[in-house]
Amino acid sequence: MLSHHITLHNGQTIPAIALGTWQPKPNASEITRAVEHGLKVGYRHIDCAWFYGNEKEVGDGLRASGVPREEVFVTSKVWGTHHRRVEESLDQTLANLGTTYLDLYLIHWPVALNPNGNHPLMPVLPNGNFDIDESQDIRDTWKAMEAMVKKGKVKAIGTSNFSQMMLEKILPTAEITPAVNQLELHLYNPQLKLLDYLKSKKIVPQAYSPLGSTDAPLLTDESATEIAKKRGLKGTSDVLLGYLLKKDIVVLPKSMSPSRIESNLTGTLEAYHALTPEDLKILDGVAASGKQKRFIVPYWGIDLGFDNWPAPT
Repeated sequence: MLSHHITLHNGQTIPAIALGTWQPKPNASEITRAVEHGLKVGYRHIDCAWFYGNEKEVGDGLRASGVPREEVFVTSKVWGTHHRRVEESLDQTLANLGTTYLDLYLIHWPVALNPNGNHPLMPVLPNGNFDIDESQDIRDTWKAMEAMVKKGKVKAIGTSNFSQMMLEKILPTAEITPAVNQLELHLYNPQLKLLDYLKSKKIVPQAYSPLGSTDAPLLTDESATEIAKKRGLKGTSDVLLGYLLKKDIVVLPKSMSPSRIESNLTGTLEAYHALTPEDLKILDGVAASGKQKRFIVPYWGIDLGFDNWPAPT
């Protein structure tokens, strides 16, 4: 089995290469085929979210693969409009996926949105700003997440898109420390200081958009391309993913292409074994050389506490 695992603070092991399932233009049959194929070629971690709107199709792919549910690590996330009804949202996710539990459940963003606003996903005010539920305390959302562990509906809980500032809002009163923090992490947005902080708290980082967004320049980066050639790797993407894995970051590449799904798995593992400490030092310095860039920057209108993030006005 092609695999690499990282141990969470609760003793659970998490497959460190996951198949991401977000798609900008959802195609139900594509998602199902991608999940089925991914599991058949060796993936054992599927990253989902209620917000993606395709959890039923993900569940179909899981069943079509023939891989037993207990062999697959399934992650999902609670959306901003559901911070006041975490269990209800989780129950929807479980029903959509066709499972009785999740291995990991995350708060998708540290931003509570008006659950009674003008849109079920992205409510906005008349002035066009997001309709933030300012009276919902993120600590209460975390308590609701903890209750899901106690009820046995999820094995572990974590955060997504939380800065150190946001984590420090929940940690002092948390009964359960977040197991992971899922972030935009890649060559051009390495967030090295935040990674050091997570390590100090025994919170495992996860990298979404590890290859950047569509048409991102990472795949043609000179430093990564040169290292790929030097180490005899098949492509720059192997370096980009292996670089993160080498730093004990769970990587979440997504693709609908069967060949790319396979190469993201095998290439990452090849790079993990090939990259040297010298390579990592070079790659860690790329963003600071003038290439620092985030690709996922929704304008929530509040301070999330991240470096290299547009200030709210």
